[in-house]
Amino acid sequence: MQEKSIEFDVLTEIGNIGAGNATTALSQLINARIDMLVPKVDLLTFNELAEIVGGAETLVAGILLSLEGDVDGMMLFVLESSAAHLLVDQLMGISSSYSKEGKGFNDIEESALKEIGNIIAGAYLSSISSLTNMLITSSVPYLSVDMAGAILSVPAIEFGKMGDKALLIESQFKDLDVDISGYFILIPTIESYERMLRSLGL
Repeated sequence: MQEKSIEFDVLTEIGNIGAGNATTALSQLINARIDMLVPKVDLLTFNELAEIVGGAETLVAGILLSLEGDVDGMMLFVLESSAAHLLVDQLMGISSSYSKEGKGFNDIEESALKEIGNIIAGAYLSSISSLTNMLITSSVPYLSVDMAGAILSVPAIEFGKMGDKALLIESQFKDLDVDISGYFILIPTIESYERMLRSLGL
């Protein structure tokens, strides 16, 4: 039990540092000062993940990257649709006076979202790389705007056979105008997870 507790503490620390790096990158990207509340870190099943992001039927934007190198798996950055619109507006310097709840994204907005996902996931993964001294590369980001249950079913099907837990880092970004909750979901294969812990001396 003690060993599991130490592992979880280390994962929490990785989550904190990764999310901190991602926040700095996001702040530079949208040219606004962003504070981050202390991330909540948890190991959850895929069913629990859907509930955390607002329920299986909540409309979300999911940016999915495949991980390669010393760590195989997936990383998913999930934002509620309204939060994703806010981030895109910030990036593009637009201030929207109407709610975009339930609305989709045009091609330019989709490109902006992929760029946001790419940069903050890259910052996140680079901090894990530095901490573990492992090489982690990621694929071109794939963007999907759909219900949370549908988006989470992709990694669930892919990795369910290897393990049913994912590392969730819930990050709340805060600037002067808006609070945006984002969720980093790291889904390493079991072998990669063990490799990460070994590299940290656990």
